[in-house]
Amino acid sequence: MFNKILIANRGEIAVRAVRACREMGVTAVAVYDPSDINSLHVRLADECVRVESPDFFMDVPAIVQLAQVRGVDGIYPGYGFLAEEADFAQACLDAGLTFIGPSPEILQQTRDKLAALARVREAGFLTVESSPEAYGREDAIELQQAADMMGYPLVIKSYQGGRGRGSRLVPSSTWLAAAIRQGQESQADYSDLRVYLEKAIMPAHQISVQVLGDRYGNLVCLGEREGSIMYHNQKVVEESPAPCLAPAQRQKLCDTAVAIAHLFHYQNVGSVEFLVTDEGCFYFSEIKARIQVEHSLTEMRAGVDLVQEQLRVAAGEPLSFRQADVQLRGWAMLARIYAEDPQRHFLPSPGKLTRLRLPTGPDIRVDTYAYSGCPVPAAYAPLFAKLTTWGPDRVASMARLRQGLADFAAAGIPTNIPLLQQIVQAEGFVNGRYHTGSLKEPALENGAAAPHLRDLAVIAAITYIRRHQQFDPAAPERLATGWHRESRRIGNP
Repeated sequence: MFNKILIANRGEIAVRAVRACREMGVTAVAVYDPSDINSLHVRLADECVRVESPDFFMDVPAIVQLAQVRGVDGIYPGYGFLAEEADFAQACLDAGLTFIGPSPEILQQTRDKLAALARVREAGFLTVESSPEAYGREDAIELQQAADMMGYPLVIKSYQGGRGRGSRLVPSSTWLAAAIRQGQESQADYSDLRVYLEKAIMPAHQISVQVLGDRYGNLVCLGEREGSIMYHNQKVVEESPAPCLAPAQRQKLCDTAVAIAHLFHYQNVGSVEFLVTDEGCFYFSEIKARIQVEHSLTEMRAGVDLVQEQLRVAAGEPLSFRQADVQLRGWAMLARIYAEDPQRHFLPSPGKLTRLRLPTGPDIRVDTYAYSGCPVPAAYAPLFAKLTTWGPDRVASMARLRQGLADFAAAGIPTNIPLLQQIVQAEGFVNGRYHTGSLKEPALENGAAAPHLRDLAVIAAITYIRRHQQFDPAAPERLATGWHRESRRIGNP
C-alpha cells in the first residue's frame, strides 16, 4: 500500500480522497491555487502545497514535479482535469510514480471515442451511430456534409469529452454552426478541440454501469445508475437502480457492460455508458475511465468504498471480492448542488457562502468542500456539494432526498436548490417516468415544490407582519404571536 499520495484535484472529490487516505493510514498531500486556499480539502490534508503554474491542475510537468518534491508514491487524479489523460498517466510512470487509475494504454483506447465505438461494434454489441471521423475547426465543410448525410437530430460531441459540457443537441442544420462553436468553446481547457457526430436517440435514458477491475483480469459490476435528468447536458438528479429497467433488462445490461470492459482489459474504477430506449434497447456510448461524480450512489448500495478500492488496485492488490459477493441493497438518490442561478439561465454564481447548514439524518450523506464562510471560486465548475440518500425502496429514498433538500441551507450566493426541489416533487420523477429530455418538459420543469413554496409563503407573511409592526406598534398581539411561532418553525433566531 502507498505511504503518501498527492491528490491532483480539488473540491469534494479531493475531500473524499483525503478521508479515504486517513482511514487507510496513507498520508495525503493536497494541491491548491490561490483562489482555493481556504477550501476544505486543503484544511483536512496532512500536507498542502501551492501550484505555481498559471495552468494549475492542467500543468502535467508542474504536478509531477510537486509529487517528486513531496516524496509521494502515487498521484490520485479524481475526475475531470487530468484524470483521463494518457500523457499524464505516462508521465507519472516515467517519474517513478503510480498513477491511481487505468494504465496509459487503457486511457488511450477509451479516450479515442470513435475507435472505442468501432471496437465494441465489431464485437457484436449495439452502439450509437456516429460519424466515421472527428473534425477540427478547419473541417467545417466536411462536418456539414457528414451531418447532412446522417440526418437530424444529431449530437455534437467533444472528441476529448463525453456527454458533459462538450455535447450539444442539433435539431436541424440551422443549429449546426452554433452548436459546434459552443461545444469547442466549452472545451477550451483541452488541446484537442475536435468534435464528432452522434445520431440522437430521443427519448432515451442515460445509464452508467459501474465496473471495477484489477490487473489480474478480475472484474466485477457494482450495478447501474440513471442520470437522465440534466440541463446543459449536466446531470442534476440521479438514482440507482435505474427505474426504467426491468430485472431481466438490468441483468442483460450489466452483463454487456462487463463484457465490454473485458474487451479493453479494463483496470481500476470506471463506468460503461449506454443510451437506453423506452422499449429497452440499449446502445453503448462510451467508457468513462475514472471515478464519477455520482459514485456515492454505488457506495451507498454496494457498501464498497470505491476510492479505497482505487488505491488498493493501483497498489497491485487483487480484488478482495468477486461478483458473487456483491450485494446491492435498497435504493439511492443523488442531487448535485451547484452555485448557479436557474432564474438567470444557470449563470454561475461564485462568491462567499455566508451560511451553510447541511442536512443530517439516517442514510443521508453530503459530500462537499464548503463550509460557512467558504468562498466558491469563479475559476472552477460550480458544483460545491452532493446530497445522496439511501432507503430500503425508492419511496423511502425519495422522501429522504426531499427532506434533505428542504434542510439544506446555503446563503450568500444563488444555488439550484429551488430547482432541485421542484424536480423531486414533479409527477414524472415521482413515478420514475422520465428521460433525457424531461427537464425541458413543463410537467417536470414546473413541478410543485410544496416545502419550498410553503417556506416562501411563511417568509412573505413574516416580512409583511414585521413591516406593519414597525409602523404600527399597536398591531394585534395575535400577529406578533404568529410571527414568533413561524420564526421558530423555519429555524430563525
